Amino acid sequence: MKSMSVSEKFKGQKPTWCPGCGNFAILNVLKKSFEEMGLEPHEITIVSGIGQGAKLPHYTKCNTFNGLHGRTLPVATGLSLVNSLTHIVAIAGDGDCYGEGGNHLLHAMRRNANIKLFVHNNQVYGLTKGQASPTSVPELPNKLQPFGNPSEPLNPLALAIAMDCGFVARAFAGASGLPHLQKLIGMAFAHKGFALIDILQNCVSFNKINTFHWYKEHTYFLEDEYDPSDRIRAFERSLEWGDTIPLGLFYKKERPTIEDRLPRIDQDSLQSMPFPADTDIEDEFGAFY
Repeated sequence: MKSMSVSEKFKGQKPTWCPGCGNFAILNVLKKSFEEMGLEPHEITIVSGIGQGAKLPHYTKCNTFNGLHGRTLPVATGLSLVNSLTHIVAIAGDGDCYGEGGNHLLHAMRRNANIKLFVHNNQVYGLTKGQASPTSVPELPNKLQPFGNPSEPLNPLALAIAMDCGFVARAFAGASGLPHLQKLIGMAFAHKGFALIDILQNCVSFNKINTFHWYKEHTYFLEDEYDPSDRIRAFERSLEWGDTIPLGLFYKKERPTIEDRLPRIDQDSLQSMPFPADTDIEDEFGAFY
């Protein structure tokens, strides 16, 4: 697959993913999206937890925060509340976000913080050598469960729509899906509030079932006349998985954000505000003792 060309503006460290990993395509599309939206590195903050997908912030040039496993969204929410001058992007894997971070995902959707969450979903724990993740199919063997995964896979889109998440989409990191992924990223940035894009990708090392070829054979794009404002229909389509897997914007709804509901500084960032000259810092510190 020919990589998309991007400028040096958002170039970070050299990626250490396995050759052929879908993370490369997601990284290139994300940087290309930033560039085409006219954003500068200082205008973006990327937050992640732990995992192969969560390494992405290191491979970009912008503000970054690499936190704990599953704790991406609390950090992203805090940043969104205190700094309105930066776009908050949360990057997570299916294990990081839907496993360890599943509880935070639920509440981030409830709060509707202005965060764009891009989940690298390869249906396996790639960083820790192939254990079953929340989205692993039952027939996928791994080192801990050589006869397959005994748990039913989590459906993140159905969960998000049930939670009335304001923007719910699915994309594919294969060559045929990259222009579509870039379009969805632009739509997510234009949406005010929490946006989830579940990105199907391959893991060349540990998932020999859900390969690029498998995804290409099973995925299709939602029809042009599909209405993402119909929540019941969106939920029905989110349950479609197996021989056919739809891609696209499943559900969209405008809702008040937590940033609009709480008093906060919305014209400047806290760090740029001057400290009052007549304030005694010792007295301020003393108030905490």
